Amino acid sequence: MVRPIKKTASVFTRVSPELKKQAEDVLDKLQIPMSTALSMSLQQVVEQQGIPFEVKLHHHPLDASTLTTEQFDQEIQKGFDDFKHGKTYTVEQVHQQLQEKNRQS
Repeated sequence: MVRPIKKTASVFTRVSPELKKQAEDVLDKLQIPMSTALSMSLQQVVEQQGIPFEVKLHHHPLDASTLTTEQFDQEIQKGFDDFKHGKTYTVEQVHQQLQEKNRQS
């Protein structure tokens, strides 16, 4: 009897030893091999046509007291440039954004 050959491809990646150990600990508790977890993740990338979790930068309000004079001047210039290019908000838009932010808190 001839067995069909299962085609697979190898993926090599580097991660910190700590991250690898922590992931292994979780996956061991779930009784899921690392290779299966990685395959599941890649399958989700394909199915969702993107990263299967939210990827974003956390926005922290700018603290002017931590800026150099040059950085401060650059931030002020950004504001002038936004105004010049029509990137402005009405009072109503700002009020609505603040209300939405307060609801999320």
